[in-house]
Amino acid sequence: MNSFICFVLQAWNPTSSCEFSRETSRFLRDYAVWEINAFLWISLISITYFLTHRLFKLFELWNQGSKIPGPPSPSFYGHFTTLSKQNLTEVLSDSHGEYGSIVKLWLSPNQLLVSIKEPKVIKEMLWKAKDKLPLTGKAFNLAFGQSALFASSFDKVEKRRESLASELNVKLLDRANLIPTRAVDRIMAELHQNMAKGHVDCKMASQHMAFTLLGATIFGDTFLAWSKATIYEELLMMVSKDACFWASYSVTPFWERGFWRYRQLCTELKCQTRDLIQECSRNYKFNGHLNVRDEPYGNIMGMLIHGCLTMGGLISNMLMRLVTHPEIQQKIRSEIIMARKGSEEKDLLIVEKMPLLLATIYESARVMPAGPLLQRCSLQHDLRLKSGVIVPVGAIVVVPVQLVQMDDSSWGNDADKFNPYRFLCKTDETSPSLNMDKSIAGHAEELKDQRKSSFVLNDPNENTAFLPFGSGTRSCVYQKFVIQGIATLFASLLEQYEVRLNPGSKTNSKPSSTDSISQDFLGYKLVFARNN
Repeated sequence: MNSFICFVLQAWNPTSSCEFSRETSRFLRDYAVWEINAFLWISLISITYFLTHRLFKLFELWNQGSKIPGPPSPSFYGHFTTLSKQNLTEVLSDSHGEYGSIVKLWLSPNQLLVSIKEPKVIKEMLWKAKDKLPLTGKAFNLAFGQSALFASSFDKVEKRRESLASELNVKLLDRANLIPTRAVDRIMAELHQNMAKGHVDCKMASQHMAFTLLGATIFGDTFLAWSKATIYEELLMMVSKDACFWASYSVTPFWERGFWRYRQLCTELKCQTRDLIQECSRNYKFNGHLNVRDEPYGNIMGMLIHGCLTMGGLISNMLMRLVTHPEIQQKIRSEIIMARKGSEEKDLLIVEKMPLLLATIYESARVMPAGPLLQRCSLQHDLRLKSGVIVPVGAIVVVPVQLVQMDDSSWGNDADKFNPYRFLCKTDETSPSLNMDKSIAGHAEELKDQRKSSFVLNDPNENTAFLPFGSGTRSCVYQKFVIQGIATLFASLLEQYEVRLNPGSKTNSKPSSTDSISQDFLGYKLVFARNN
């Protein structure tokens, strides 16, 4: 640098000769070569350091992963080929059966999946592993803009979750008791239009029920009269269908025409959300969740999509359990009538007085959870479990919910059967508690005279193997709100209608633990008949 300064000062000297011009060009050439070499050396050192660091981390991952039991990797690329040909839940079921409650699968050379099946270890893991996979947050951000509500890091979302839980489970819970009665009228008015052909699709009906219930509870009565509700529902479902697909790209695919069509749908959905909030501004209760750094209305759209998918799946499963177990449906209806007679307020349904209805919802969530896997990860440090297993930082930790919730060791010999009575016990101290190994038919005989025997609902969360809403620090904040809303919805629905299976639908009423909701209920058609 000193040489360069001297050179500059000498260049301003008028007594300089032609020889200086040659020295000038030589100096500039040498200086440029020196600068380029310095830049190349710095780049080489930086890249070498980066690659060495990545290589070290990779060897560390391989070393820690090798200590976790699991099937050997069939190739350098891991079990990706196996998983693409076979259901992941089936692979995990076989692996747990052979290697124990904690197993690993290599998805790729640098991606490790660790599955945990033991309820006690699951509970510990869910309290320690606070982060979620980045794909979920990326999908929401790509569709609606930056949103801290769906961030993968727990530290960024903790305060927002606490505020949302207070909003859902305190302020809106009271409204969830009143809204469904009016929402059912709106739902059935639209379903009757589709029943001109004699039946309605179970999945479509469930999706519409979830959307109407959630929208009416959040935005109030104005939502039920909103003229654009049907268009908004279609847009919401189209965006939710493609969100994870476009977020799965490592680099945003700006070159794809389909991506720009998707972005256009997202923009249109934002405009519709803005119009909805403006029209329902007096009933809008979520202003506290908007952040100046977040995309306006992004959190609202994300909550609606997440809520519609989870509630829609549970409503769908609930409907199918009722039509395939008509004796349960009839007993719930009797329970609703008894609760209605004991209620002083005509428009208020006290679902706490309907233990069988609540138990049916919990059992529906147990036998067919919203998703087959509960996913967590630790982004900052290794996850050290009391069993001695160390899960490397960044590894995908999953809980095979379907396997855990259908395990005989946690639920008895009838774990693979639909039996809502497992969540009930008799209030009569002289009568033994209901054994969850008993069949539904046996319980039906015991409950012939409901006036002589009453039941109370057990807390399902006391069983560590009950995980449809997750557990631990990142458990679903919607749980109480969802259960209350769906229970009130079905109480109002079953009071007015009987749900039947269309004669032309499938007749399989015993789905296996590895079936998904879409596979199991794809061909079911329903009929809603008004009660006398």
